[in-house]
Amino acid sequence: MAGGGEGASGPELSTDNVKGIVLALLSSGFIGASFIIKKKGLRRAAVASGVRAGVGGYSYLLEPLWWVGMITMIVGEVANFVAYAFAPAVLVTPLGALSIIVSAVLAHFILYERLHALGVLGCVMCIAGSVVIVIHAPQEQEITSVREIWNMATQPAFLLYVASVIVIVFVLVFYFSPLYGQSNVLIYTAICSLMGSLSVMSVKALGTSLKLTFEGTNQLIYPETWFFMLVVATCVLTQMNYLNKALDTFNTAIVSPIYYVMFTTLTILASVIMFKDWSGQSPGSIISEICGLIVVLSGTILLHVTKDYERIPQSRSVYAPLSPSLTTRLNGELLKHVEDERNSDEEKALRRQEMY
Repeated sequence: MAGGGEGASGPELSTDNVKGIVLALLSSGFIGASFIIKKKGLRRAAVASGVRAGVGGYSYLLEPLWWVGMITMIVGEVANFVAYAFAPAVLVTPLGALSIIVSAVLAHFILYERLHALGVLGCVMCIAGSVVIVIHAPQEQEITSVREIWNMATQPAFLLYVASVIVIVFVLVFYFSPLYGQSNVLIYTAICSLMGSLSVMSVKALGTSLKLTFEGTNQLIYPETWFFMLVVATCVLTQMNYLNKALDTFNTAIVSPIYYVMFTTLTILASVIMFKDWSGQSPGSIISEICGLIVVLSGTILLHVTKDYERIPQSRSVYAPLSPSLTTRLNGELLKHVEDERNSDEEKALRRQEMY
C-alpha cells in the first residue's frame, strides 16, 4: 500500500485514499443523476401501463428512459465498487452526500421540486462535513488475502450484526411492507439501507479480492471470493427492487436524504465492526470523523425538511407545500394526491406528443 503521512491520525492522505476519494466523487455524480432519470422513467412507464412500480408493476423494464437511468447508476456503482477497494468505508460512504446534492439540484430543474435557501445551506453542510471526514479518515489497512477478510466477516460481533439485519429485513418485507409500505417512506428505505450495509461489506471484500488478483495474487481460487460475489448480487437485487418502489411511491426529495442517512449510518457501523476502521486512530481523529458525519447527516436532513415540494408555476398552477415529516407520520395520501396530479400532467403531455 502507498504510505501516507502519520498513518491513521495524520493529515496526509495515502495514494490509495486519494484514488478512493476521486472514484467516490465520480460515483456520487452519476448516482445522483440516475435518481432523477429513473424517476422520469418510472413516471412514463406508469402512464403507459397504468400500473406503478410502487404497487407491484414492472412495466418500467420496457421504458428506455428507465434503462438510461439504470446504466447511469451502474456506472456510478462501478466507480463506487472500485473506490471501496482503495479506501475504507468510513471514508468512501459519507462522500455519497454529493449524490444528494446532485439529485436535489436536478430535481429542482427537471422534476420541479423546489430547492430553497436552507436547502442550499444543507448542500454546503454536506460538503463541509465530507471535507472534515476526508481530512481525518483512517488509512486503508493492508490485506493480502480474501481469507483475512473472511476471518473478519466471521467474527462473533459481525455475525451478530448480520443476523440482526436479516431478521429485521424479513420482518419489514413480510409484515410491515404489505401494511405500511405505500404510506411510510421508512419501510422501503430501511430495507434498502440494511441490505446496503451488507452489500458494501461484501463489495469491499470482492473489490479487494479482484484488486489482489490483478496485482498477481489470484484470489478467484478461494470459495470465499465467490461467496462474497453471491452476497453482493443478492443484496443489490433486493436494494434495486425496493428502491424502485420507494422512488415510485414517494417524492425523490424524501427518498434520497432518508436513504442516504440510514445507509451511511448502518454502513459505517458495519465497517467499524467488521474492519475495525477506528482501531489505532487517535480519539481526536475519531471524534472529528463523527462530527463530520453528523454535519453531513444534518445537511441531508436540512435538505429534506426544507423542501416544500411546491411545483414551480408553469400554467399558474401552484401546489400547496407539504411537510416531509407529515409524509412520514401520516398515511401519505396528500403526497400521493400531489404525485398523481403531476403524473396526470405528464400523461397529458405524453398523449399530446403521441397525437403529433
